[in-house]
Amino acid sequence: MPHPESLPIRILLTALVAFGPLSTDLYLPSLPTLVRVFGTDVATVQLTLSVFLAGFAISQLVYGPMSDRFGRRPALLAGVVIYLAASAVCAMTSSIEALIAARFFQALGACCGPVVARAVVRDVFGRERSATVLAYMSMAMALAPAVGPMLGGVLTEWFGWRANFVLLTGFACVILAAVWGMLGETNAHRDADALRPGRMLANYLLLLRNRGFIGYVLVVAFCYSGIFSFISGSSFVLIDRLHLTPAQYGASFGSVVLGYMLGTFLAGRLTPRLGGARMIRLGTSLSLAGGVAGGLLALAGVLHLAAILVPVFLFILGAGLTLPNATANAVGPYPTMAGLASSLLGFAQMTVAAAVGIVVGHLADGSPLPMMGAIGLVGLGALAAHRLLVIPAATTGRSA
Repeated sequence: MPHPESLPIRILLTALVAFGPLSTDLYLPSLPTLVRVFGTDVATVQLTLSVFLAGFAISQLVYGPMSDRFGRRPALLAGVVIYLAASAVCAMTSSIEALIAARFFQALGACCGPVVARAVVRDVFGRERSATVLAYMSMAMALAPAVGPMLGGVLTEWFGWRANFVLLTGFACVILAAVWGMLGETNAHRDADALRPGRMLANYLLLLRNRGFIGYVLVVAFCYSGIFSFISGSSFVLIDRLHLTPAQYGASFGSVVLGYMLGTFLAGRLTPRLGGARMIRLGTSLSLAGGVAGGLLALAGVLHLAAILVPVFLFILGAGLTLPNATANAVGPYPTMAGLASSLLGFAQMTVAAAVGIVVGHLADGSPLPMMGAIGLVGLGALAAHRLLVIPAATTGRSA
């Protein structure tokens, strides 16, 4: 098997982290089509996104401790098999209710990717190098949301919405073969008691008592919620209101994702010199600026493509600077329970994002205001979490 620090393994870990964004972003251009095909409303179709995040959040609480107990490799193999089966069901379903249910199970499998991959990075690279590695992985991973909507738009126009889930099924087959043949076990600190309820509760309480850890978790959750607000609401605004074709929407979405790629690239280059704290401070400030600008433009009734894409680009640029550093600092101090720390981080991230997505869906009125207003509010939340929790915890020596 390749060495854990080799390029093939880094590519595989990046693909595993991309399970989540690829599963949501690929079929975004088909969301308006699903409203018409199944004769339902926007809020119901958006449940295919929010339910996915809910399943993703719940299963994170299992995969982390499971990988701490049995190892990273068995946890990954189990999750990818579940994902493969659920993706195939999504491609064959004939009702919106069945699609929503299948998406939940698809999330239960997809969750193994980012949770266990983050723990593998911690196993292999240690606390100090993890932020840089995660930043470069995030930059490469951003190809999924950049290319996904464009590819999904073309697939939807040429072959229909089911083609997106057929492609995800094929992707799962490739990943399953790669994990089986390439990835060795990296967990050198397996905990025989990791799945015992009492031990799990004690470990979770240890994390939740750490003010710095909570601060980093909220920073990650709010930043991702802003991204998910755009994911869940943008197709309806850009396609239904601004009359973009699915392919044009995919290109617009991809242009915004370039902001995330730029942010993560800068994080990888600058974090070793400037430090994670400074990068998070800069990133949350940029996200707040973009979020507030976009919210004010929407409130003023400005309905133009640039009035949406430019503020979101700035928000996501800031998120690219913030997320790798906040993630590494949250998980880094816990080598013996990196999986569990990664689970709790991911649970909060997906739970908050799912709640924000549901609110955006129910407030949807065709205008960009619900989506852009949510992005502005979570930008404020990310900045506040860093200033009010992380920085004071670092001052008192209780930072994660």
